[in-house]
Amino acid sequence: MGEGLSGANLLQVPDIRIETDRLILRPTRAEDFEGWAALMGDEDNSRHIGGLQARATAWRGFLSMAGAWAIQGFGMFSVIEKSSGRWIGRLGPWCPEGWPGTEVGWGLLRDAWGNGYAIEGSVAAIDWAFDHLGWTEVIHTIAPDNTASQGVARRLGSSLIGPGRLPEPFQDLPVEIWGQDRDAWKQRRA
Repeated sequence: MGEGLSGANLLQVPDIRIETDRLILRPTRAEDFEGWAALMGDEDNSRHIGGLQARATAWRGFLSMAGAWAIQGFGMFSVIEKSSGRWIGRLGPWCPEGWPGTEVGWGLLRDAWGNGYAIEGSVAAIDWAFDHLGWTEVIHTIAPDNTASQGVARRLGSSLIGPGRLPEPFQDLPVEIWGQDRDAWKQRRA
């Protein structure tokens, strides 16, 4: 550990594990980095979640997610495919400084696309955000040309709210805000 750090000073990441039929959702762990680097190092995978990143840049983003868990008590979950035990992406609650709202977002490795994992995991993450974080609304920030994520948002019951703006360094990226409130979600889930 660095000078001046002791175990008593380190923040603890919540011990959370959510299981769906095919997925395990849990906080970021050190062993997830190789999958994270692959996600952010592939142009198609990363196009709508911050863009292509060199491994060193991906490391800093990875640590930001782990830090969100330690400081805020939530962050996007690592998505583990039950059948293989493999890290296949990240999804869940996200609300850094300056963000346009309380978001549940998703980003999966290309070979996990088209399996319904984004919807399956996001349903569990939205339930958790409303039930455990006390959120009253959930948004999804989606690039206007990201039709796949727009389809996921629609299947989750979210609707287009309108154009939005992300904080620096993403302030110049066009983004649409999709979302719904807790009451609409709970009614749909009942």
